[in-house]
Amino acid sequence: MVVGMTAKVTLSFSDETIEEARRYAKREGMSLSAWMDQAAREKAVRELFTAHAAAVGRAGAAELEAAALADEREAAMVDEALFGGDGRAA
Repeated sequence: MVVGMTAKVTLSFSDETIEEARRYAKREGMSLSAWMDQAAREKAVRELFTAHAAAVGRAGAAELEAAALADEREAAMVDEALFGGDGRAA
């Protein structure tokens, strides 16, 4: 269960999208709200990593080691944010 949900919003989805989301949520034993919350957070993390990868790609070779260390820290932060740090992301 996702902790800390406080905002109620009204969203519109295509019939196909909402049925797929319901199917995935049920398969994972989650409420639709919790599944959608997790999906949105995962999308945000992918956007963060995409931006980071682009920045690393623009960095010079001398900066790659620092970038790798930053990746390690970011991976730990993502694991904590998504899974409470229980290591499921590993």
